[in-house]
Amino acid sequence: MQHFRIFLLAATLATAAPQLAAAQAGGFPVQTTASTRFVMQNGEVVKRDGSQITPLTQNVKLASGVKINYKNGIVEMPADKLNANGKKITLREGDYVRADGGVVFATPGSAAAAKGAAPTPPSATYEKLVQRGPGYAEPAQRVPLLNKKIELLNQKISLLSQGRADLPDTKALDAQLTDLDAQLNAPVK
Repeated sequence: MQHFRIFLLAATLATAAPQLAAAQAGGFPVQTTASTRFVMQNGEVVKRDGSQITPLTQNVKLASGVKINYKNGIVEMPADKLNANGKKITLREGDYVRADGGVVFATPGSAAAAKGAAPTPPSATYEKLVQRGPGYAEPAQRVPLLNKKIELLNQKISLLSQGRADLPDTKALDAQLTDLDAQLNAPVK
């Protein structure tokens, strides 16, 4: 009987291990829709889909790589060209994270804090600030640009794989690729 109890305990721990490992790695993937928001409300992050609010019981990781700590509202953005180590933002009351990973600030004070700027006076006016990791463009703009990039990369591969003794000139293709990357990484206005 004692062996059976030990076996049951070991089996229980083994099934819990993947969940613990995933939580330590930064959260669990979560299904979202275009209207999904992760809102800082009463000191904790909740998931809001339209008018339905669901309390979170674990940290989440969005498809964009953005991680959200449900207890303290720390949002970890993945590494990009401007922030090689990623970026951390702490949500304040009313701030929320969209399904695409963009952070929308509820007040000028929380926007200023996220940017590392001085606090704003209560009388300040502001436009809605959305914090996104650099290198983000709207999907409708990204798809044709990425298709063009694939086309240019295929042309470059074709040129370089011709088996010639001298390397072909790919400067024009490289310039077009650099231009496309600049368009893909341009901040959205």
